[in-house]
Amino acid sequence: MNLPVRAAAGVVLLVALVACGTDQPGAASSSSGQRSIAGADQLVDCPSTPSKPPATKGLPDVSLPCLGSGPDTRLADLRGPLVVNVWAQWCTPCRAEAPYLAQLAKSGKVKMLGIDYDDPRPELAVKFATEHGLAYPHLFDQDKAIKQPLRVAGPPLTAFIDKDGAVAFVHHGVLTSQAQLDQLVKDHLGVTP
Repeated sequence: MNLPVRAAAGVVLLVALVACGTDQPGAASSSSGQRSIAGADQLVDCPSTPSKPPATKGLPDVSLPCLGSGPDTRLADLRGPLVVNVWAQWCTPCRAEAPYLAQLAKSGKVKMLGIDYDDPRPELAVKFATEHGLAYPHLFDQDKAIKQPLRVAGPPLTAFIDKDGAVAFVHHGVLTSQAQLDQLVKDHLGVTP
């Protein structure tokens, strides 16, 4: 085979390999952030957020995919009053505090966001969120992108974000009562649930 024929065959092979791609069924698509996770349509959609400059002492400038439907969310774009809860379906303390978070969300006094953290089973995370009535958007951080900026030793962790986007307070560990969560919201966000 002469050189031009070999070069043409190589180009055809390369194009065929690239066209096949490497995405696996159900895997995340980096351009759309959409995955097909069983039951994800039962979760609250993640909203689009307008791009903003990162806030001083704000959430990290990382984008995370939506666990349900909706676009990826850039954490640095978020403003409060907002309660961000870091959880995982395998986390026993997360199950204990879930009713308090669900009740706060029902009050409608603050925005809520969940981040499913370091969770190898997103389908079980979706089931966890729906079974516990966590009726607010949830993101998915399988790669632990928020670990260092929020000093996540492990879930649960609850961050309180003020109206300017600054992290007003971070509660490490389990929330032990509705009264405790409501008091943290009042103390750090100035909102009475």
